[in-house]
Amino acid sequence: MSHRTKKSYTRPREAHQREIVARRRQQRAKAYTLDFGSRTARPAHSFAPAPRWNTYAALEWISHAVWVFDFQRKQILWANHAALELWRAHSLEELCQRNLAADMSASISARLEQYLADFERGTTRFSEQWTLYPRDEPLTLQIVFNAHRLEDGRMAMLCEAMDQSIGTPESLRSVEALLHTSVMITLYDGQWNALYRNPAAREAVPDSDASNRFIDQVAFQELVAAVRRDGVGRTITPVRTHKGLRWHEVTARTCRDVVTGHPAQLLTEVDVTGLKETEARARYLAHHDTLTGLPNRQFVLDTFQDTLSELGAGGRQAALIFIDLDRFKTINDALGHAAGDALLVQMASRLRGIVREADFVARLGGDEFLLLAPINHPEHDLDLLINRLRSRLSVAVQLHQGEVTVTPSMGVSLFPQDGDDIDTLMRHADLAMYQVKESGRNGVAHFTPEIGAVAQNRLRTESDLRNAVRRGEFEVHFQPRLDTMTERVIGAEALVRWRHPERGLLQPAQFIPICEEAGLMQQLSAFVFREAATRRTAWAARGLPISISVNLSSRDFSDPQLIARLHDIIRSTGCDPHGIELEITESVLLGNDRRTIESLEEMGRTGFRIAIDDFGTGYSNLSYLQRYPIHTLKIDRSFVQGIGSSSPLTEMIISLSKMLGLRMVAEGVEETQQLEWLRAREVHEFQGFLFSPPLSADHFETLLTSVQSKNLHSTAAMHRARIGSAHL
Repeated sequence: MSHRTKKSYTRPREAHQREIVARRRQQRAKAYTLDFGSRTARPAHSFAPAPRWNTYAALEWISHAVWVFDFQRKQILWANHAALELWRAHSLEELCQRNLAADMSASISARLEQYLADFERGTTRFSEQWTLYPRDEPLTLQIVFNAHRLEDGRMAMLCEAMDQSIGTPESLRSVEALLHTSVMITLYDGQWNALYRNPAAREAVPDSDASNRFIDQVAFQELVAAVRRDGVGRTITPVRTHKGLRWHEVTARTCRDVVTGHPAQLLTEVDVTGLKETEARARYLAHHDTLTGLPNRQFVLDTFQDTLSELGAGGRQAALIFIDLDRFKTINDALGHAAGDALLVQMASRLRGIVREADFVARLGGDEFLLLAPINHPEHDLDLLINRLRSRLSVAVQLHQGEVTVTPSMGVSLFPQDGDDIDTLMRHADLAMYQVKESGRNGVAHFTPEIGAVAQNRLRTESDLRNAVRRGEFEVHFQPRLDTMTERVIGAEALVRWRHPERGLLQPAQFIPICEEAGLMQQLSAFVFREAATRRTAWAARGLPISISVNLSSRDFSDPQLIARLHDIIRSTGCDPHGIELEITESVLLGNDRRTIESLEEMGRTGFRIAIDDFGTGYSNLSYLQRYPIHTLKIDRSFVQGIGSSSPLTEMIISLSKMLGLRMVAEGVEETQQLEWLRAREVHEFQGFLFSPPLSADHFETLLTSVQSKNLHSTAAMHRARIGSAHL
């Protein structure tokens, strides 16, 4: 019931008291008018409901302060003269017009609500030490609060200020702190009956019986035992409160009741529900994927081993299935990350619908999911589960951008045959899944020792690759590019080879995928580009100014230093950038990434020509042929090899290139009739084994020199006749 006003009261205390005494006689005469007919005393100004004279008249002459407080309006309805002096009021009217709620703290308001509830339940009297703030001056009093029913039936409170407290500042502040604190404090006797509860405890706790409030009775009994044994106990436990179930940090310690001197227990409680909820949320986020809501890799590592142990103890088997979504990266790059996320959410929902109650499904990251399924009959149960997964996950998904279809590549390892711990089973299932990827995707593979041997070989290859970079074991070979009409060598494609010290000359397919996974592509690309620029400069100096094309991967474009690296090589080798063509795949362009666009534009400004390699085999989008600075379209070998069966597609690519004014290069030409077909349709260039496989730099230079000095057509024919596998 604390009250403060903004206006400060500055007159000296003595002058104020003399003024109060002087006005008292005047107030008695004119503060009220008496209606003898109704025996009701009414204020001179109609500022509040009037009390009955016979109810309050006698209280006027009491020497200590008495006033009536209205719970509902948070105002004083009546006060005697001693109360007017206590409240520093100039008149009863002025006091009754004060809005005590304006400066009332939340804890005081809650305490008054407790008084009202107690009065309504039948309690009629309280005595507490309070500090009032009349005119912003602190005044500590022992106040008796009495239930008082008004004429209109509402409950009010008759307040009697007994003695002004003269306690020490520390004691006064301790009482105020006990009133305002949010810590719940309860004093119990030896049988755990409540002797005292501070306002916070009364507001939060519905029942004074300690044991009834504890949901976990074991926790309560352990707390009691700790107090008896050590004199203090502590626990964090769920309890029943007015707000429902809450988590409290409860500390209990032995003490004595200052009134009786008997042993007692003091319980302090702090609501830590917010902290527990935050911890629970943190645990959930640590163990669940935020996009799909599925358990994540950490959850798998933390809990699946326990599940396997339980299965093993019961003599049961289980299948661990790695699931990877085919073509997800293509869809993600083409339609954007939002579409990719939506696809993953739908896939996760389908997996939830497929699995049984005893199965566990998790998302490991990216487009990889994991399924742990207990099985009784491996052949039958596993086949049914695999078929359900393939049929459900392969159904087209409707996204905002349109309908897309993905297929699952799955690897399976069995517990306990393929491993009895989660790490081993995951590694084996992952290896089996990669076997499916390498075999064409959209299938399932079971782990075998042979797959494990392949993985070991792959690991050795990765180690050898890192040494190969350091030892300089890579070589750049050049496959001639010829004018289709004249069969004159006008360029070459630079292709990397690895001369392994034990396995001989290895083709790109045997090590490029491992380079990409091992993060070696940027080093390898830089080596090939530098070698191509160096050779091109040397051949141009000898009068052989051909164009050389160099492949760049999508990983190269993720390097922010790509352009700077190319410029540095051009400067250091003295190579003319107009003699270099950079080949990129369609996948580089699909994401419409700003960095990729800027890189391509800068390459064009530098003088490089840009070619699309293997056109038609990826997610072909005709719009990027006009949007980006593309100069050349390379027709994939699959279309050239299919001339006759897939001629309409090849015809379409050729027509498209002509309409857009792009130069055409046909790859993989191996037969004379293929060359004739391309020549008839005015394809500009070709390359392939019909003329020459990729050659070492020295062999290619010899070829260039011989072609320059002899008849072009006869030289080409003779070269085709004598070319052999020794050059491969």
